[in-house]
Amino acid sequence: MIAAQDFDRACLTLARLRAAIGTAVVGQEAVVDAVLVALLCGGNVLLEGVPGLGKTLLVRALAGALGLRFSRIQFTPDLMPADIVGTNVLSDDGRRRTFTYSPGPIFGNVVLADEVNRATPKTQSALLEAMEERTVTIGKTTYPLASPFLVLATQNPIEMEGTYPLPEAQLDRFLFKATVAYPSLEALIAIVERATEGNGVALPESVATAADVLSAQSVVREIPIAQPLREYVARLVLATHPDNRYAPKDVRSFVEYGASPRAAIAIILGAKAHALLAGEPNVRRADIESVFPLALGHRLILSFRGEAEGVAVAALLGRVWEETPVL
Repeated sequence: MIAAQDFDRACLTLARLRAAIGTAVVGQEAVVDAVLVALLCGGNVLLEGVPGLGKTLLVRALAGALGLRFSRIQFTPDLMPADIVGTNVLSDDGRRRTFTYSPGPIFGNVVLADEVNRATPKTQSALLEAMEERTVTIGKTTYPLASPFLVLATQNPIEMEGTYPLPEAQLDRFLFKATVAYPSLEALIAIVERATEGNGVALPESVATAADVLSAQSVVREIPIAQPLREYVARLVLATHPDNRYAPKDVRSFVEYGASPRAAIAIILGAKAHALLAGEPNVRRADIESVFPLALGHRLILSFRGEAEGVAVAALLGRVWEETPVL
C-alpha cells in the first residue's frame, strides 16, 4: 500500500523536474516524459535522431535538474573500452610499485553516451555490464556504480555515414528507445529566440536530490496493476513472436525474433511510472499504450523478407496492439 504522502511527494518531484527541463528544452514533451519514466524505473534510454535536435541538451538539462553527478562519453571509432570503465594504473611511491584502479566516466549518476553507434562493437559492449548489473568488473574486482544510475545514449540514424549497428544484446539493455523528431514551427521559433538572445540557453538549477529519485522509484514499484492487465501485457509481448498463437499475420510474415521477457518487465514498470507521472494511483490501459512502442520498438528483429520489403517496426507494433484483445 502506497503512503499518500510518499505518492504526493513523488508527484511534486516529477512536476519540478518537468518544469526545470522545460526551461532549457523546447517542445519534445513526449521524449521528456519517456526519459522521466525511465528514470523512475531505473532504466536506460536510447535517443535516436539526426544531429542538432537537442538530444544532448535534454540529457544535460536532466542532470542539471537532478543535481547529480553527470558524465559524458563521446563515442568515436577510436574509443577503447578502458576509456569508458577505467583501468588499473601502475603507481610508484618510491618504495614499491602497485596497481591502482582509476575509474572511468561510467562512474556517474547520469551518463551520456553521445553518438554511441559511432564506436566499434567491442567498445559498445563495455556498457553491457554497467547497464544491466550496475557494476564494473576490472580483472578480478567488481566495483558498484552510484545510485541512482541512468545511461542516456544518443544515436544517429543507422543509414548515416560512419555508424555501427548496436548489438542486439545491448539494445535489449535499453528500457526504452525514443525518437527525437524535428520541432514544429512554433517550437523552432522559440528555440532560435532562446539560443540567439541574452546569454543563450541556460541549464536548469537542481530541483531534486538523489533521495527524491530513489523515493519516487520505490513508489513506482508499489503502484498496483490489475491481474488482467498483467496478463494482457504478457499476450502483447508473445504476439511479437512469429511462432506464437497470439501473433498477427504480419508478425508471422515479417519478424524473425520477437521481444524478450525484458520487454514485458519494461512495459509493466513503465506503465507504473507513467501512471505516477500522470498522478494516477494505479495502472490503466492508457499507461500501457503510452509505453508499449517505447519498450518494443528496438526489440523486434525483422526477417530477411521484412528487411527487403522495408516493413516498419512501428506498423507491426500497431497491428499487435490492434489485434491483441483485453480479456
